[in-house]
Amino acid sequence: MVVLNKIYTRTGDAGETALGDGSRVAKHSARVVSYGTVDELNATLGIARLHAEGEMDAQLARIQNDLFDLGADLCRPGMERDESAEYPPLRMVAAQTDRLEREIDAMNGRLEPLRSFILPGGSALAAHLHMCRTVARRAERYVIELSATESVNAAAITYLNRLSDWFFVAARIANDDGRADVLWVPGANR
Repeated sequence: MVVLNKIYTRTGDAGETALGDGSRVAKHSARVVSYGTVDELNATLGIARLHAEGEMDAQLARIQNDLFDLGADLCRPGMERDESAEYPPLRMVAAQTDRLEREIDAMNGRLEPLRSFILPGGSALAAHLHMCRTVARRAERYVIELSATESVNAAAITYLNRLSDWFFVAARIANDDGRADVLWVPGANR
């Protein structure tokens, strides 16, 4: 159980922070930037949820919980030591991505195929979901960059990749099942 009875500790005042295994790193390290961007995505998603209701809100709530799982995964380096850890670290699993894929397929079944690129916008929810999509893509780039030098759970990368697709399709659903999508008109303002 997590107990947060004191919010500030002063241990980060010199520009370092503790990872999930207790090691200390610079706050600008690739690992901290990666899970910090996942945290930013979660906050951005919280704003989107202000405009969601019903099943869409329930799906977004599940994603927010997944994003905390993802942050926990990313803040714990040394996957090769997981089996010997005193407490098994929380890691992303394929089932979380599988759920996203099922939801994408269900939503996509309601949509007409795209015959144009779309501009981010339309309804308030769609605009916020497009913002979530772009932050998810940025988080994915940072996690992939991290994976070039440190061990990263492959399921975490796959989840982020699929999540940005989920946000794209969900934004179309939020635009009256794509009927209110804002279409790009190439060269319209030349």
